[in-house]
Amino acid sequence: MIMNRRKIEGWAILALVVVTLVASCKVGQRYVQPDLHVPNAFRGDTVHAATDTVHTGRVHWNTFFKDPTLKNLIDSALVHNNDLKVALINLEIANRQLRQNRANYLPSVDATVAGANRQWRSSEFSSGPSSKWYDKMQKDAPQNMFMSVSQFGSEVSFSWELDIWGKISNRNDQLLAEYLDTFEAKNAVQTSIIANVAKGYFNLLMLDAKIEVAKRNVRLNDSTLRMIELQYEAGEITALAIQQTESQRLLAASLIPQLEKEIFVQENALRILAGQMPDSIPRDDSASQVFAEDMTFTLASPVEVIRNRPDVRSAELQLVAANANANVEQAMRYPTLSIGGSLGVNAMLPKNWFNIPGALLGGIAGDITTPIFRNKTLKLRYETARLERDKVEIGLQQTVVEAINEVSNAVVTVEKQREELEYARRRVENSQLAVRNATLLFKGGYASYLEVITAQSNALSSDLDLAELRQQHLQSHVDLYRALGGGWR
Repeated sequence: MIMNRRKIEGWAILALVVVTLVASCKVGQRYVQPDLHVPNAFRGDTVHAATDTVHTGRVHWNTFFKDPTLKNLIDSALVHNNDLKVALINLEIANRQLRQNRANYLPSVDATVAGANRQWRSSEFSSGPSSKWYDKMQKDAPQNMFMSVSQFGSEVSFSWELDIWGKISNRNDQLLAEYLDTFEAKNAVQTSIIANVAKGYFNLLMLDAKIEVAKRNVRLNDSTLRMIELQYEAGEITALAIQQTESQRLLAASLIPQLEKEIFVQENALRILAGQMPDSIPRDDSASQVFAEDMTFTLASPVEVIRNRPDVRSAELQLVAANANANVEQAMRYPTLSIGGSLGVNAMLPKNWFNIPGALLGGIAGDITTPIFRNKTLKLRYETARLERDKVEIGLQQTVVEAINEVSNAVVTVEKQREELEYARRRVENSQLAVRNATLLFKGGYASYLEVITAQSNALSSDLDLAELRQQHLQSHVDLYRALGGGWR
């Protein structure tokens, strides 16, 4: 009894030593984030960094956008968009691969429910018959085609590779990084969908504004044409005035079918983004709610911004995975320790399967195998993995540079387009005043019809430009929101 206890204690101590050695023998380099050379501030930043408040990149999209129609389109896109569905499936695939690798720490177990093995030989085979089988069957062994082997049994076998060099743990680190990378890829798809839906919706509103401008100018040109026709009938002007005024009216009228076509195409494009069949999109006629130029942004430091961006996080996770893969390839060059065994029953006759303990079968084995010469294949794979890791690190550095540049450009674009939009408003006010004055002067005989047509043409161009600038200004807000990493929360 005392001897058995000592044996158990000895095996426990040995197992503890083995586990300690296994835990301390992990090869490879641990991942350390490289120096990303992030600046202290964004170039062209005129926005004060957020301190006590949450910066705009962390604001939920449902709070960032105000228009209810736009919110409904985004909400539908996040549920039904096919690209996002594919990203979610990829995320589930990566999750299952990660869970499967964690099971590699456990031994693999197989069971032979019922095995039968009978072999017959002839005298030239240099083998003898299974005499015990013939004795039990009370038969004489023949000279040819005698039974050489007769086995019937069932057994449970296991094999277990000990993770001495961290091959399994590094592989788990790689799969975890790839899983998280897939999650960040899903976030990047979501931010892209939200930005594209918002931009498409703002483009649709711009087209609505343009078509209203075109219709208003057609009505204005109709009024001017009637006035000129009256003066022509009175003999005060020539037919050339009527022809030029009609040309101006036709120019404004031709914009209407062109804009209607663009509205139709844009509505279908938005429906596709929302995962829906082509159809019209109802929207509010109130431009004041849509074109809210008083939107304010709060920025964080460049370090916090790049940490919030899915593309930068994804690039770093790819580097983590590449580093872990290099460690796995390094571990493949070292010896492997595996333990195996089996337990079951085995007999020459099926009826003796469960003749315990006579039919019991058991065994245990341990192997240490090491590669010696593999035509430099293992070395090449390891060196290639290290070079691939260096490539991914360069890609991370490039992603950070592009992210900083994107935020910097977006910040300046928002500010400068706000100034440009103010000039465009003043231009529209001036052109509308010019139309009224030219019309009054023409009626009083102090201006020619050409001055009226010119004023109306300038007013049409100014109104159309203002609609485009409003759309670009709103889209610049979306670009900045996305550049700050907004949209995936």
